[in-house]
Amino acid sequence: MCGNIMSASLPAIVPAACRATAAVIFLHGLGDTGHGWAEAMAGIRTPYVKYICPHAYVLDIFYYTPPSEIHNGLRLVRWPIKALIDQEVKNGIPSHRIVLGGFSQGGALSLYTALTTHQKLAGVVALSCWLPLRNSLSKSMISNNKDISVLQCHGEADPLVPLIFGRLTVEKLKVMLNPSNITFKTYSQMPHCACPEEMMDIKQFIKKQLPKIN
Repeated sequence: MCGNIMSASLPAIVPAACRATAAVIFLHGLGDTGHGWAEAMAGIRTPYVKYICPHAYVLDIFYYTPPSEIHNGLRLVRWPIKALIDQEVKNGIPSHRIVLGGFSQGGALSLYTALTTHQKLAGVVALSCWLPLRNSLSKSMISNNKDISVLQCHGEADPLVPLIFGRLTVEKLKVMLNPSNITFKTYSQMPHCACPEEMMDIKQFIKKQLPKIN
């Protein structure tokens, strides 16, 4: 859970313990697969929530990547995410009952997707990441997710994606979205990975954004 790769195999899934009325789609980081995060999600699972952790295609979207390549890569890789959302809608879970999230590169992609998709989502969990193309994004580009809730988390000792990237991202998000819906949490001495405190914060955010329904 401390890295980022993506292969085209079927996603790792943690099924709901009862009838699934909500879903979380969580994207891993570079050099990783969905299996590690599926195991992590199983540890904080909510009974009526289905957790989907796809294995992504290789994509490098760090800040030093040329902007044109970032844009083209994001545009291409965003479609499988849209397809996953559409599939859950077909399965009976509306998009507004779906939280999109990710770690590092996966978190960057989840933020970018939430801001640019027409699918209304329940929320975004963005871990140890940044907002790609933040200088070219504007309020006018956001359609159905202007009031989306975002949980952004970052380790204060992250050597790969420095904390300043997270701070710049949350500043931009508060300009583009309703600032009262943006939560930014940092974790002392945490490097480029997750910690138990962070996982509990994620669990509480998911329960709040995806409350139980009859």
